[in-house]
Amino acid sequence: MTSRIVTNESTPTQRGLAQWHKLVETRTLGVKDDLASLLDDNVTFWSPILHPPQNGKELAVMYLSGAAQVLATNDFRYVREVVDKHSGHVVLEFKSTVDGREINGVDMIHFNENGKIDDFKVMLRPYSGTTMLKEKMLAFLQGQKSSL
Repeated sequence: MTSRIVTNESTPTQRGLAQWHKLVETRTLGVKDDLASLLDDNVTFWSPILHPPQNGKELAVMYLSGAAQVLATNDFRYVREVVDKHSGHVVLEFKSTVDGREINGVDMIHFNENGKIDDFKVMLRPYSGTTMLKEKMLAFLQGQKSSL
């Protein structure tokens, strides 16, 4: 994890981002209630695998918690962070190793005036890693459906 500068000033973006980092660092992104508390009801999730955006908290929780199960291995880490605390825009570059393959990507997040995520876009590389993650996500989501 890259070090972050902490100031006494606290905007909704900074508070929301701190909550996001806590979920990632404590590996509790898969805890749906914790994740849901950070998302706006009308959040839009942009998947690197699905073409249409996924709208609404329920879908965003499903995909983000699935990604946490698949991608957030022990070596998942953010390596770069760009924050515009006034506009709510955040870009977090990450790296992780899944099945021996290094995955590199970015989370592009927007925090609204309440510090809730209302837009979340994930971009991944390389293509072979994206393809592998697609297969793992499909298997995870199928497992979720069968447990309902």
